[in-house]
Amino acid sequence: MAILLTGANEDGAAGLRRVKESGGRTIVQDPDEAERRAMPEAALRTGAVDEVLTLAAIAERLRSLTGGDRGGR
Repeated sequence: MAILLTGANEDGAAGLRRVKESGGRTIVQDPDEAERRAMPEAALRTGAVDEVLTLAAIAERLRSLTGGDRGGR
């Protein structure tokens, strides 16, 4: 799995694409919410993004993928 957040350059997009090509799942922070749009927009241009989510939605997705809240552990 790759999760790509805000960033001022495009270096994470290539790694995200490799994760997707290897069968992984990819999530990118919504560029409209990102402090710096360059990184999430570069990721979107790769065409290798499964989901575009806000930070709050990314946190919720991670909780759901890991079995939910485990009491802060």
